[in-house]
Amino acid sequence: MMEEATTASSPSSSSAAAAAAGEEEEVWSWGAGTDGQLGTGRLADEHLPRLLSLSLPSSISLLACGGAHVIALSSGGRVFSWGRGSSGQLGHGEAATNCLTPKAVTSLEGYCIAGVSAGWSHSGFVSDTGCLFTCGDGSFGQLGHGNLESCSSPIEVSYFLSKHVDQIACGMRHSLVLLKGDLNNRVYGFGSCKRGQLGPTSNRTRSTSLPQAIQGLENIEIVSVVASGDHSAALSSGGRVYTWGRGFPGFSDVHSPIELPSLLRIKQIALGWNHALVLTDGGEALILGGNRHGVLGNLENLGLINHRPDVSALVLERVPGLDGKKVMQFAAGAEHSALVTEDMEVMTWGWGEHGQLGLGSTCDWIEPQQVSLGHTLPDHWAKCSIYCGSGFTFVIRSRTSNGPHQDD
Repeated sequence: MMEEATTASSPSSSSAAAAAAGEEEEVWSWGAGTDGQLGTGRLADEHLPRLLSLSLPSSISLLACGGAHVIALSSGGRVFSWGRGSSGQLGHGEAATNCLTPKAVTSLEGYCIAGVSAGWSHSGFVSDTGCLFTCGDGSFGQLGHGNLESCSSPIEVSYFLSKHVDQIACGMRHSLVLLKGDLNNRVYGFGSCKRGQLGPTSNRTRSTSLPQAIQGLENIEIVSVVASGDHSAALSSGGRVYTWGRGFPGFSDVHSPIELPSLLRIKQIALGWNHALVLTDGGEALILGGNRHGVLGNLENLGLINHRPDVSALVLERVPGLDGKKVMQFAAGAEHSALVTEDMEVMTWGWGEHGQLGLGSTCDWIEPQQVSLGHTLPDHWAKCSIYCGSGFTFVIRSRTSNGPHQDD
């Protein structure tokens, strides 16, 4: 029998700040938590969603979840982080083992931060004026500073001083950057490139510590970039998806961006370590790869152990078990996935060893299962956003306090 979701004993400070601004907000987390990444104040996994009591001065506009750390961007452009900090990825000026509660990244206080990203053990921050800052593990050059040094406070990436950075995406050991401006050379990468995650390189180096333009995306208007594990992906303004890097199960590594075959217009991409999710304009969720996700199954049964087909054979499959539900947003962890439906229902599936599915057990599921978040009906909320770290999950739900909802 499933346990009930756990509720914190007091309302969160961020929720109180949101309420003062006429907005109701809840933040939930579950899954791997032994580095403090869940924000519960405990070093323990949570198999069920837990309503958090975060000490933040304002509502959260964006979360980024990494290997075992979390970055929160407040509605005022301030940055807070918590979880594992052993490589300096929290940006607090010291390489602490872990941080159990949100702490401000004070070195960025003079900037209005507009975007954040969390990799396995490094972090990236983009200001509203297009400046890029990185911190954490730099042993593969993933910070972009021209060396292999790690740093515990965000440092501006000097290569982009004369450019306007729009987005940063941090993977396992590499980073992607999207610039505003000319169509040519808009996407850059740095860090590990041994699996092709930086695209074609002039030599077979294992890594590069200075940003280099990703070749193969020229004259394509890219609107977003995604990095996770050793995978890289980009989405064009025309709704086309391009991917490169580590091969999905059964396929070889790809050292140059290829377009995923699809007749549908895509509006969102999410990457795990062995799978990819894409969301169509019509709210249909599709999946590629992933042995634990009910798509490829056992490679030996499929005859792919000794045969690696051409990447043109990649096929996007419908996520099973949704029964026609329209999907609004999704997220991918290392080997689990989560989504939000049009009715504000939260559903998860995939690897469940750390409770990251929020279903009260450590079982794996190959089809999406609904997650229970407290006693309010899902349609009470006007907005629901979901985020996945490698083995954990966060949900933020909000609505204006005087807004109509179905159970009034």
